[in-house]
Parts: sequence; C-alpha cells; structure tokens
Amino acid sequence: MMSMRRVWTFAAALSLALIAAWISGETTRTIALGRLEARAAEGVRLRQALLASEISRFRLLPRALADDQDLVTATSRASPQAFAALNRKLEMLADEFGASAIYVIGRNGITFGASNWRQPDSFVGRNYSFRPYFTDALRHGNGQQFALGTASRKPGLFLATRAAGGTVAVVKLEFDDIEAQWRAAQGITYVTDAQGVILVSSRTDWRFAATAPISAKARKAEERLAGVSAIAPQPFRRTSAQTIVPEGSDAAYLLATSTPDSSGWRLNLALPLASAVNAAVALAQAIALLVALLLFAITMVLVERARQRKLRTAQLENAVAERTAELHKEMQDRSAAEERAATLREGLRQANRLATLGQVTASVAHETAQPVAAIRNYATTTAILIDRGAIEDARANLATIERLSDRIGAITEHLRGFARKGRRGEMESVVAAEAIDGARLILKAQLSRITFALPDADRQLAVRAERVRLEQVLVILLQNAAEALVDTDAPMVTLTIEHDSGAVRMMISDNGPGIAPDIAQRLFTPFATSRPMGLGLGLVIAKDIIEEFGGSLMLVPSQTGACFAITLPRAS
Repeated sequence: MMSMRRVWTFAAALSLALIAAWISGETTRTIALGRLEARAAEGVRLRQALLASEISRFRLLPRALADDQDLVTATSRASPQAFAALNRKLEMLADEFGASAIYVIGRNGITFGASNWRQPDSFVGRNYSFRPYFTDALRHGNGQQFALGTASRKPGLFLATRAAGGTVAVVKLEFDDIEAQWRAAQGITYVTDAQGVILVSSRTDWRFAATAPISAKARKAEERLAGVSAIAPQPFRRTSAQTIVPEGSDAAYLLATSTPDSSGWRLNLALPLASAVNAAVALAQAIALLVALLLFAITMVLVERARQRKLRTAQLENAVAERTAELHKEMQDRSAAEERAATLREGLRQANRLATLGQVTASVAHETAQPVAAIRNYATTTAILIDRGAIEDARANLATIERLSDRIGAITEHLRGFARKGRRGEMESVVAAEAIDGARLILKAQLSRITFALPDADRQLAVRAERVRLEQVLVILLQNAAEALVDTDAPMVTLTIEHDSGAVRMMISDNGPGIAPDIAQRLFTPFATSRPMGLGLGLVIAKDIIEEFGGSLMLVPSQTGACFAITLPRAS
C-alpha cells in the first residue's frame, strides 16, 4: 500500500515538474523572441542607415559633375585633348570615391567619357540610350536604375543626372563591400525593390529572386529593367508573417523589414531562431525541471523527518508515562527552562529588529536633526517674546519655525519621491537651479567633504526637460565626480551655467585626476569604466536621457580633472 502511494506521489511530482518546465520554457520563449525582435529591428535600422548613407554619398557625385569645367570643355570643343582630360578626371574621381564606374553620355546616347577608358571593356563609344536612367535624366533631371552592367555583367545601382550641353553624368555603385559586411554579420540581409525582387543580398544566390507573388507583366518589366533573363523564384518559404525557412534548410529565421524608402526599397534582416530562442528555452526548461524535482526531494525528506520525529515523540511519551513523579518534575523544570530560553531568544530577535529599524531611520534623522534643534530654540525664544509683548518678533520666529518645518518635510518628501520615481513624465519647463538643488540634496552626504562652487546664475533660468530624469543625470555626474575625488587633496566641484536665446549649457568640472585617454575615447559606450566596481552604464544612461530632451552631453577639454557639458533647449 505504501509502495503504491509513493509511486503515485512521484508520478504527480514529475507531472508538476514537467508542467513547470513547460511554463518556464514558454515564458522564456516569449521573452527571448521579444529580445530577438528588438535586436532585429535595431539591426535593420543600422543597416538601412548604412545603405542610405552610401547611396547618398554617391548620389552627389554626378550632380557635382553636371557643370564641371572639363565636362563643359569636352562638350563644347569635342577635341581629343578635351576628351582625354575628362577621362583622366573621371578615372581620378572613381579611384577617390571607390565608384565602380563614372561616365558621361551624350544627348544621342553614346558615351564619350568614362573612368574605365583604359580598360578593354571601356564604356567609351557604347550606346546607352536604351537605359531608363538615361531617358529619365534627360526628361526629369535625375534617373536611377538597379541592373546588370552590359559590359561587366555585375549588378549595381546607376545614378544619373542631366549635365551641361544636354549630356548625362552617371555613376555606378556596386554593393560588394556592403554585402561582404552583411555576410560577416549574423543572419541574412537583403534589399527588395517595390515589387519585392531582391536586389542586394548577403547571399548572392538570392539576388534577382522574388520574395512575393508577382504578375507576369510585372515580372517581364522587372527582367527588362534589371537586364536579367528571368526573375528567380522565392528562395525561402514563409511559416508565419515574421518567420522564414531558406530553401534547402530546416533552420527557421525571424524576419524584420524596414519601411520603404523614396525608391520603394526595403531592407530585410533574418536572424536565426535556434541559437537565440531554442537554446534559451531548453536551458530554462532544464533548470525549471531540476528545481521542481529538487523541491520535491527536499519536501519528501522533510516529510520523512517529520514522520520519524512524530514516531520518536510517541515512544518518548510512552516512556515518560511510565516514569516516576521525580522524573515528571524534572521534565517540568526542563520545560520551564526551555520557555525562558525561548523568551530570551525572542528578546534577542526584538532587539535585532529595533537595531535594524534604527539603521533605516538614521539617515533621515541626520538630515532633520539640525532643523528640529532650531525649531526648539525658536519656540523657546518665541515664548519669551510673547511674555515681553514683542508680538511682531514672535510672529517672525513663528514664520521661521514654519519654514524649518517645511524644510524637514521637503527633505523627507524629496528623498521619498526620488526613490519611488520610475516612469517617464511629460516634457516641461524645469528651473535649472531647482534641479541642481535637488541633486545636491540627494548627494548631500557624498558632497559634504567637497567644496562645491556654484557661481551666481539666474534662478529663474529654465530648460525643456523632465525634472526627475534631469536630476538623475546631475546625480550621475556629481556622484562620478565625488568618487573621482576620493584621493584628492582639497577636492572641489564647480558647476557653471551659460545660456543664450535658444540653449542652456551646464558645465560640471572637478580637480581630480581626470579621465585616461583610452577610456575617454569610448566613454559613452556601455561598460566603459576605470573603476574596479563600476558598471560603466551611468554616463550611457545620462547621455540617452539628455538626447531624448533634444540636448547633448559630452566630455570637454579641461586643464585639470574632468569636465562634462550638458546642453539643453531653453524653455520659453
């Protein structure tokens, strides 16, 4: 009977452990997916910014060539010397900017100048009147087309601008370097056009493949525009709106896609789910299962101990019942001694609780002791003044007592308020002096041994910020300064305020040892710190907060110590 009971107990415990492991795994899966989605979104944003920056840099090149003197001369004179000078300039610009090719097409569509004029497959003399970027540039001033090169058969983005004499200046941008960077990074990165056709990809075999169903007419137009014989089928299958599985693989990827740019291009980033999610889920499930089984084992041990204890107690009670009255009296004495010991133990616990309570209230008592003593003295003096009939002086003393009481309330309320604030509020007009006073109040103990220099400033000067988070930034900077001045003789922190019609600048400097050059270069990156116990996150948090306010936080040169400058929009 007992054996079957234990079997059922073990089966129930194992079932509960499996349920706990499943719940833990699903919770971990949700968290890991959320983190992976955030990582993918950030990766998309960074890659899209890099791609847009690269395209923008090359887009300016043909526009700069539109009225170039060498191009104007070659157009107007049409002499071999003028064409040679133009070719050399285009060759130099291509080398300098890293362009695949730069060339100039005449109104008739014939190329008369190119950066690759020395090469066997030079563009000079080729007819590009069939290219849409050429016709668009002639009609509208600018043209753009992603296609295979007719000579090199390498894909690239052609950026064209109408130039002097009705000519068209063209630069070809190839994405080999960007694709190589994407291949070196984790995941699969690719760019699609407005029809969903892949143009640029970390997997070259995906290039010119459709990522969504496309009509026959649109497919023909894409093939003609790109200069390819056929648009390849979709290189992956979708298992959900945000999940894809590449052809020839069973590995699932989380897909993040950017919004389309002005040309309809979208950047897509697919990150593997297995390494980021499945491993975390498996680990969480294993840990939950082990913890549940361990708790079950501990519970079983405690139950068995309780049963054994109960059995021994019963045996002892039977033995005691058979004992003599003398032994009974001895047990009564022992019980009384145990009661006294329990009373002493409870007294020690109470004393420990009172000591802990004293430690918690010590800091508040320290801040309010001076105002309370002043209130006591003013109250005594007020009684004497009333006896003497000096009513006005007594009223002044009572007003002072009221201000001191307000100060005690402000100290406790400010410390309590700063501790409980966690949610972001709305942007508002914040008086800079009040935020500085709040930060100094919070750090009063740390700044007590430091000379704090605050030159006279406009007490009504206000900035656009959030009061609590601005105080948080000031606390971070002042606390860093205080920690840096631990071993400095005559430590001093100086805070100056400058302003103009649109901005307010607060400079916080100290006379400490300063910041090492290698730390200064990466000061605002996570985990950059020179302190053994520092996390290196304070300045990163402070910089993010100030930038959210529309301002800036930077380390500025200083003759001694370190100096940080906070620039914020001035409140109207």
